[in-house]
Amino acid sequence: MLYRKISKEIEAHLASPSDKILVLEGARQIGKSFIIREIGNRSYKNFVEVNFAEDDEGPQHFKNIHSTEAFYFTLSMVAGNQLGNFEDTLIFLDEIQTYPQYLTMLKFFRQERRYRFIASGSLLGIALRSTTSIPVGSIIRKQMYQLDFEEFLMANNFNSEAIDGLREKFKNKESLSEEQHQHLLGLFRRYLLIGGMPDAVNVYLETHNIVKVREIQDSIKTLYGDDASKYEQDSQKHLLIRRIYDMIPSQMENKKKRIVAKDIRDKAGDRFVQYQEEFEYLISSGIALDVHAVSNPRFPLSESVHKNLLKLYLNDVGMLTAQLYRNNLRPVLEDERSVNLGAVYESAVAQQLKANGHRLFYYDNRKKGEVDFLIDDYSNTSILPIEVKSGKDYSIHSALNNLLSTPDYHVKSAIVLSNDREVRQESQVTYMPVYYALFLDAQGESGTVEF
Repeated sequence: MLYRKISKEIEAHLASPSDKILVLEGARQIGKSFIIREIGNRSYKNFVEVNFAEDDEGPQHFKNIHSTEAFYFTLSMVAGNQLGNFEDTLIFLDEIQTYPQYLTMLKFFRQERRYRFIASGSLLGIALRSTTSIPVGSIIRKQMYQLDFEEFLMANNFNSEAIDGLREKFKNKESLSEEQHQHLLGLFRRYLLIGGMPDAVNVYLETHNIVKVREIQDSIKTLYGDDASKYEQDSQKHLLIRRIYDMIPSQMENKKKRIVAKDIRDKAGDRFVQYQEEFEYLISSGIALDVHAVSNPRFPLSESVHKNLLKLYLNDVGMLTAQLYRNNLRPVLEDERSVNLGAVYESAVAQQLKANGHRLFYYDNRKKGEVDFLIDDYSNTSILPIEVKSGKDYSIHSALNNLLSTPDYHVKSAIVLSNDREVRQESQVTYMPVYYALFLDAQGESGTVEF
């Protein structure tokens, strides 16, 4: 079974005195249901799973229910012999966004304490905005992502001791040996191909067959397209959602990498504001990661966002390489010079930073250039720029130099991630290998404030 860091957080919540209901959010196919099911069956005498998406496509027992009593009665009809009390029974409401009225009912489930509840779903941001009574104070929302690089390492025989050792190297700005570096870099390149979708990772571990991995990734891409049709009844809108989603890999190959409104329908004069709902769907569903432009960066970055400039990354780097290279492994594994892997490396770093709890921004200034990522450094009430380089010229970064040399921005330090083994400091810039991105944590003891 794949190791998932979020398991400890779910277990800790269920074992805590808090009776708030945990709602696990995230894209489809990232393992939300599996991990809740595994913990629920292991931790509770009685575990009952109600999948509202399956119910909606089948018997619709729970569809038109709007009171807790009606829910309890229906639940007793389908799972009465599995129901105990609050201490020994966990009810799992899966795909809760399918029946939005249950988001309101969570408040009453908590108050009545008949059973313990946990929920999961995608598009919950959109569903909650349309909910008449948001259960403020009754729920804890937790975002889940597919396997990050640390979890991928654990799936490939790393243990916690090895991860802790790497973290210490990172904190102390120490380089790995050449042998260790090549091993880590080799696994990172495999991660670029496989990504973190649990089914894809499991197939890779079982078969080491890229064709089978790509089949899994293709099926997930199809599922995401079908979901757009299901949740957006306006056929024109879901076609545009698919169009924007399909554009992301090709846009990542462009110099600016951002979505240009006039390219969506090949129509001059189109503006970003016309597609706000489509962008919101892609981001809220978790199938795309949003990185907002900042032209005059200051802490906190959210106050400096340029609303109409946005980069979108696919939520999974394996899904990206599936579309860019199909079954050809050489561009990634052999680092072919004729292929620019910049977009792929950026996607992997974006995925890791997001999983680490960061809100993502990038620097876009017409005169001074563009820097890949900006994140908030809360300890120093400053910002931390991050450049991601896949080639040999990683020490060339004029836009980053321009940003660092602007006194008004008060930027104290920056990071450049690359394939190079050596960790070194040059003025305000720390150079380090790309796999160290897994320790750039927004909350934990990551060492980011030291740079």
